[in-house]
Amino acid sequence: MQDIYITGGAMTPFGRHLGVMAPELAQQAILKAMDDAGVTRDDIQAVYCANVLGGMILGQLVVRDLGFKGIPVYNVENACASGATGVHLARHALLAQQYDTVLVFGIEQLTALGGGTIPLQRNDHKTELYARAGMVLPAVYAMRGTRFLHERDGTPADLAAIAVKNRRNGALNEFAQQRSETTVEEVLASRMIADPLTLLQCCPSQVDGAAAVIVSTKPGSSRKPVKVLSSVVVSGIREEAGDDILDAEITARAARLAYEQAGLGPKDVDVVELHDAFTIAELLYYEALGLAAPGDAVPLLRSGATQLGGRVPVNPSGGLLAKGHPLGATGVAQMVEIMWHLQGRAGARQVAGAKVGLTQCTGGGIAGVDHAASSVHLLGV
Repeated sequence: MQDIYITGGAMTPFGRHLGVMAPELAQQAILKAMDDAGVTRDDIQAVYCANVLGGMILGQLVVRDLGFKGIPVYNVENACASGATGVHLARHALLAQQYDTVLVFGIEQLTALGGGTIPLQRNDHKTELYARAGMVLPAVYAMRGTRFLHERDGTPADLAAIAVKNRRNGALNEFAQQRSETTVEEVLASRMIADPLTLLQCCPSQVDGAAAVIVSTKPGSSRKPVKVLSSVVVSGIREEAGDDILDAEITARAARLAYEQAGLGPKDVDVVELHDAFTIAELLYYEALGLAAPGDAVPLLRSGATQLGGRVPVNPSGGLLAKGHPLGATGVAQMVEIMWHLQGRAGARQVAGAKVGLTQCTGGGIAGVDHAASSVHLLGV
């Protein structure tokens, strides 16, 4: 199979970009990614724009002023997994020899929404009924957290420890929205959102940001080549009454396929960027990704293995909890972060000797399924 590479990448700082419109924010990331990869406009044969809430033909608006001459622009929306899905689709096009080099970027401007929970699917009566009954995503994850604490040997302090770890990492990341450390006591004392999840256990909803990568069949010559070892996107399966809400089935399924595709296993992974929209999510994904055996997420956390300097650092960027979660940009930004670690460019948060990295994004709250989509990528040098 043809090798596919990420030859360059960049992101904007995540946070409030007042007075900056979404196209301008995306252009900042795109130009830096092109410079990082050492490519020009003439080298890029197609563009994939990942966005959730920015409206129609946003990709064309973004590239209009960058001098691209009529190349295809694909607008990709797959909820929080949009950016990862954009890379997945780009890889397929490269494998099919449709293109040699393409640009994938994600952009979101959530400050324009005015705050509150991210809107759920509005075209489904069942989902609307769930939302009116209070079944928004913080409530869903709160139920998972309650069940987790009931069934597992865990405490509210273990949930809070995820926020502490990721805020500590975010303090080292100049691109993160939240750059202050916190304590378990401060996390538990912050405002209750949905018991047992407090404010500091939920990713911020007021954040703007963009990220971009150049994906190519050519390895490039300026730095250590980063290969896309596997790329998987799956959809949720209708849940049955007896399904376990702690199972994270969609992510476990995506991870199994990604490991098989790459010919690797969880023990080969050196660094992980995963979708920690809520603290409980990170613990569930430890098990779904095979980093911990079923029931062993808390012991893995307490061992220090997922901290910087541990066996498999998770969310060295600060994750969604600290770096922020501008929906369409998140999956691409995860890959930029992993690329930096694999190339030894992650600065104070560098994972020493990293050779294989994993990214995981879920997306979409709809009634009757775990999530609408989940994506897992493995990158390696």
